[in-house]
Amino acid sequence: METAINQPITTEKSFSSTSKFLLEIPLYVYISVIASMCVILGILWDIAWHMSIGRDGLFSAPHVVVYVGAATAGIFSGYQVLKTSFWGTLVEKGKMVNFWGIFYSSLGGLFCIWGGIASLTSAPFDDWWHNTYGLDVEILSPPHTVLLLGLMSVQMGAMVAVLAFMNRKEAIVTLSASENANRFNRLQWLFITTAAFFITSIFTFLSEPLGRWAMHRPDFYQVASIAFPFILLATGRASGKKWGATYICLIFLFFHWVVNAVLRLLPAEPLLGPIHNKITTYQTLGFPLLLFIPAFAVDWLREKFSAMNDWILALILGFTYLFVLFVSHYPFGTFLHESPLARNWFWGSNSWSFQNDADWEYRFKFSPRNDISLSAWAEGMGFAILFSVVSSRIGLAWGNWMKQLQR
Repeated sequence: METAINQPITTEKSFSSTSKFLLEIPLYVYISVIASMCVILGILWDIAWHMSIGRDGLFSAPHVVVYVGAATAGIFSGYQVLKTSFWGTLVEKGKMVNFWGIFYSSLGGLFCIWGGIASLTSAPFDDWWHNTYGLDVEILSPPHTVLLLGLMSVQMGAMVAVLAFMNRKEAIVTLSASENANRFNRLQWLFITTAAFFITSIFTFLSEPLGRWAMHRPDFYQVASIAFPFILLATGRASGKKWGATYICLIFLFFHWVVNAVLRLLPAEPLLGPIHNKITTYQTLGFPLLLFIPAFAVDWLREKFSAMNDWILALILGFTYLFVLFVSHYPFGTFLHESPLARNWFWGSNSWSFQNDADWEYRFKFSPRNDISLSAWAEGMGFAILFSVVSSRIGLAWGNWMKQLQR
């Protein structure tokens, strides 16, 4: 059910100094959402840079986007901490988390501050790594792992910052009833958008085991069953919208596709040898997963069985998620990897790093390692079901926690 604003209008002064246009949502909340978008935008660009150009530096364009996004989130959140701690009222401090006995911050702000520091700390580490070992052959190199933790902390901070305001369900005295309803709806969509950016990050950093070439193996479904049900159910439940997880996955699909599709139109030339695939434009990650399909099924069942015990609900949702994922992505993998219709700008299946052999025999067909026996499939999918159910149960519990969060 959609959540309604039902608390009486509060007479306390809003601690947001923004105009009515922002509907009394503090500027740092909007900044954290924009920062959440910037960090994953920069990461997608950086991956395309590595696939297409190869040589980069500490202050290459994608790196700058990432660092600016992370730093901005940390700086604005830090300013909010200082402002509340030393110039805030008792009412304002009562809505914050007290730490070190002096400072007051929202929980989301703490995430953003830590994430900004971790992201910037990873920068010289990544530069040293490239100078010492050369171009990364995997996305999850040690410096990138540090960066990942920092960036996802920024994105988590953005989600939590929005949630704190959304869950209070305050009716601001300076706003009319319709404006208060609009404010709450805006907070819901800000949360849904930040959750979509968070899922984009998860998919991006797991793009190797979740690539189209893996969709005919149980490993793909195991990884996808660990990675996504918990966040889809948590954010879907916390969003307060019936189709929350579906909206999140549609925004993820659109954002990931648009960024990479635009990059594929831009000129790029390899600057690092050897060059095995001659290219003239950016090469990118392939088409994103169609997560909105299992998300739609999960949202429908979550609403239908909302009164059911969460353990039983997790069993139903976990099995449904995996079944729909398999039914939708096994044939989708065939299309993306083998069909000539997918080798174009829209689907992106012809994107191929300059370091990879352009004539590799398995570039557009599944290799023999995908020929798996029925018993191996049964065992692998059995584990995938288990992972999906456990991930779903964690997601439902996390969603309950998110719904209670107000600081």
